[in-house]
Amino acid sequence: MSHKSQEKNMRRLAELLGQNLSYIWGENESGPNGAKKQFLNTGRTFLRALGKDLGLRDAEARSNPGGIAVSGESTLMGMWQTNGLYVRLSQLCCGGDNALLYRSIRHSKDYTGGHNLYLTRRDLAEMSYPDLLFLLAAVREEGGYERAA
Repeated sequence: MSHKSQEKNMRRLAELLGQNLSYIWGENESGPNGAKKQFLNTGRTFLRALGKDLGLRDAEARSNPGGIAVSGESTLMGMWQTNGLYVRLSQLCCGGDNALLYRSIRHSKDYTGGHNLYLTRRDLAEMSYPDLLFLLAAVREEGGYERAA
């Protein structure tokens, strides 16, 4: 997927994350083209291409719709040679603007990983795709693997 397409997906995700994706009264939630379904599909597509662009091997992008009162989430887990990357796109239920969580992982079953780092919905709307790639590729270069106590 081209960088232009990925930037378009980033902007669309930022727009969707600005809506109430946990809305339960009507087409937003349950319709065939509801905002939640669009978010999950766009998120999975975006993360699958992101994994390829970052050179992750054994990368897996998936979506989890969750229940009717949450946005659901799209996640990516993949490995480089010595470490890997976990990325999650979701809408926080408690307010806040964090939309993309990322951290280092030691292996493909590492669900705790390194320190959580965040990008906001505004970052997704304004950041260029090459800048996002650069930021996430820096996880590969992390010297040590530290875990908060």
